[in-house]
Amino acid sequence: SLPQPFFGDNLDVSLSEANMMATLDKSLLLEMFRKMEEIRRMDLKIAQLVKKGKVPGMTHFSVGEEAANVGAMLALNDDDLLTSNHRGHGQAIAKGIDLNGMMAEILGKYTGTCKGKGGSMHIADLDAGNLGANGIVGGGMGIAVGAALTQQMKKTGKIVVCFFGDGATNEGVFHEAVNMASIWNLPVIFYCINNGYGISADIKKMTNIQHIHERSAAYGIPGMFIPDGNNVIDVYEGFQKAVEHVRSGKGPVLIESVTYRWLGHSSSDPGKYRTREEVEEWKKKDPIENLRKYLLENEIASAEELDQIQEEVKEAVEASVKFAEESPFPPLESAFEDIYAD
Repeated sequence: SLPQPFFGDNLDVSLSEANMMATLDKSLLLEMFRKMEEIRRMDLKIAQLVKKGKVPGMTHFSVGEEAANVGAMLALNDDDLLTSNHRGHGQAIAKGIDLNGMMAEILGKYTGTCKGKGGSMHIADLDAGNLGANGIVGGGMGIAVGAALTQQMKKTGKIVVCFFGDGATNEGVFHEAVNMASIWNLPVIFYCINNGYGISADIKKMTNIQHIHERSAAYGIPGMFIPDGNNVIDVYEGFQKAVEHVRSGKGPVLIESVTYRWLGHSSSDPGKYRTREEVEEWKKKDPIENLRKYLLENEIASAEELDQIQEEVKEAVEASVKFAEESPFPPLESAFEDIYAD
């Protein structure tokens, strides 16, 4: 069960037990499993394509962080918005991006979601509410505040989730964005996926507090701590509470979940600053295997059902590679398109 989150004073963010259980039906749990499988298989396939020299530019993987992404995203409404970051593959997939378009974008093809102009670090999917990833650490924070202000002014009822890593919380824009969202009472969730490292820097050496979510107190907003970001149900239930708080007009929330990236910071990082023992210990907490075990032990799904989902995802990922490889590169004249709004 989800540990009692830390929230600011005098905030009632509890959901009824009946309400909570009603949201965790079989279809949702299987959707969680499918989305996490898509993230894992897409990223491992992309890692293979990197080694074959087929992926231009820098690439960052979400392997190991699947639950932290999927649990958050499935707690949102379909029309809610997000800003992503350089490690954004998992967020894009959890929000429902077309895998063919995503793979084509990563391979720099004209059929990609951004016509091959953005690549791995700049995937956007406006139709799905994904306002885009960002190669600048913390670069999505100001965008999220602007998007949240728009929702407030237009009274759309939508909320914005701003994804970032632990390293971004030491950027100046973190203070500026959270402070502005706080004083304007904006409908935005600032979500720190804490994987322990900002590139090669251990967060314990870079931040002199025990938990990043504690910084919420400085801005007069609630903070939530999800200690097991590898448990997709914990993440989902925590986000349900935060989403209810923000959507009701009570202002922003800062959430921190703790997880781990299995691979290096990027495709060029061998990760020598970590011990093999540390990585293997975290692999034992595999979020996909965690959910699979839960579904089987509670007789929610059979092994055959889960195997079928995995096979379907494998086929979809292979199809996305075929689609991307057969797609054309952007024509020369496209370099002069999409520069200014008409």
